[in-house]
Amino acid sequence: MTQDLRCEEVIDKLLEYLDRELDRDTEDALAQHMETCRACFSRAEFERRLRARVRDISEAKAPDSLRQRIHAIMERY
Repeated sequence: MTQDLRCEEVIDKLLEYLDRELDRDTEDALAQHMETCRACFSRAEFERRLRARVRDISEAKAPDSLRQRIHAIMERY
């Protein structure tokens, strides 16, 4: 992959980049682009923070009162 990427190319491969699914050359090209492109860097940071937030929320345990209410509703149907 060429080192001179356009923003559209970076955004198109951003999720693969964050998941570390790209080959080394492509990963380096995206990283190099984001060093000089504030818009793509900001998009990558947004995606990283969103993923972290979703991961944190998925680890939170529902309160017992909510569990009991859901259980009661499920038993009715």
